[in-house]
Amino acid sequence: MTAPRTPTTARKALGRLSLPERTFLTDALRTETVGGVLLLLAAVAALLWANIPGLHHGYETVSDFHLGPGALGLHLSVAHWAADGLLAVFFFVAGIELKRELVAGDLRDPKAAVLPVVAALCGMAVPAGVYTLTNLAGNGSLQGWAVPTATDIAFALAVLAVIGTSLPSALRAFLLTLAVVDDLFAILIIAVFFTDQLNPAALGGAAAGLAVFWLLLRKGVRGWYVYVPLAVVIWALMYNSGVHATIAGVAMGLMLRCTTREGEEHSPGEHIEHRVRPLSAGLAVPLFALFSAGVPISGGALGDVFAKPETLGVVLGLVVGKTLGIFGGTWLTVRFTRARLSEELAWADVFAMSSLAGIGFTVSLLIGELAFGSDTVLTGEVKAAVLIGSLIAAVCATTLLKLRDNRYRRLCEEEDRDEDLDGIPDVYEQGDPAYHLRMAEIHERKAAEHRRLAAEARHGLAEVPGGAGEEGDRPA
Repeated sequence: MTAPRTPTTARKALGRLSLPERTFLTDALRTETVGGVLLLLAAVAALLWANIPGLHHGYETVSDFHLGPGALGLHLSVAHWAADGLLAVFFFVAGIELKRELVAGDLRDPKAAVLPVVAALCGMAVPAGVYTLTNLAGNGSLQGWAVPTATDIAFALAVLAVIGTSLPSALRAFLLTLAVVDDLFAILIIAVFFTDQLNPAALGGAAAGLAVFWLLLRKGVRGWYVYVPLAVVIWALMYNSGVHATIAGVAMGLMLRCTTREGEEHSPGEHIEHRVRPLSAGLAVPLFALFSAGVPISGGALGDVFAKPETLGVVLGLVVGKTLGIFGGTWLTVRFTRARLSEELAWADVFAMSSLAGIGFTVSLLIGELAFGSDTVLTGEVKAAVLIGSLIAAVCATTLLKLRDNRYRRLCEEEDRDEDLDGIPDVYEQGDPAYHLRMAEIHERKAAEHRRLAAEARHGLAEVPGGAGEEGDRPA
């Protein structure tokens, strides 16, 4: 006689986060949101600076101003420094985020990682396919296939902040994890498809520098005065190697330890990320946007975006490809695995988040420069297409999210409720007997107060002559 099977519990997709993960997410997204607003302001400033007749020449002059040691191959324009130098800081933080997700976050558990990884992959493959089909049909260039594949988490959060929409932590985590996986594959795309002619000596030097960086970390050596100069040397060697310089930032971020040891409240990776993230979100990325988003905008230029296959492919890739790719990848994962969508959410929420992920800015602008750098006119048009596609995606996502705003607010209030005032949301204490005892004491105090008020009310009624009103003997 065979033993009865134990029923398998379906795993929730987009379910409530654990308390430590929720705390980390809240801290990380708070910085990204502020950085996203600065990014948005920098993009608007760049467009104004580049399009106001009296200021246009100044924008070009500052962007094209060269500085740096020419003997080391680093006599670069300001715009070039922003793209290759400052974005290395952004990718350094992205490397730490990826490492943390792999060792302590959602990507650590293969079962939990399936959903965001499949969704992110589909969210990159479908936009690339939409761009390719558009350009094959219109006899355009296929060089820009990777431009619409990236999601800008900071810009997406800035949109949420501007429209005043609160999202449940599960949706915010889904968006962040999507962006982390998205960044990983964007890094691989840059490294594999946009590498110039290699300089073996410089590449070997960069590899040796990374090895020294890793050894110092393993030995527990501390001090920014050791790591910052070494990081600059590694970055310079990587830049001269022909591999895009931002890869150096990612590599160093991935080397940091993101697990805690005995006696540690935070891992070294989390500690450094906490210090560097404001620099990345508040300075590096906005400055990159300032010198990358300044493209000419006119009625004719906007019309050209929808007339050329390269630019139309970027817009359709971001608006249509991203939405269908992420939503389709999520649906397929839930359909063909044991995962089940959390009962607190609906497929309309997944579709809205998929639309929000169509906001591509930082990495999309960078890949656009790499793909069409030899054609300055087309590069500018592709940047304009990224801006327009991101704007359309933002408007669509805003409309969809606002339709569910009341539901999100109720979920957020439930997640944040802390009636016993112990600093821990009540939803995380349902299995703790001490929590229920505290709540019983609180309710007993409230009941005693209501009994006192009821007694006072009865006493007041007794003092009214007759104890009733004049009409129909109803209580006064």
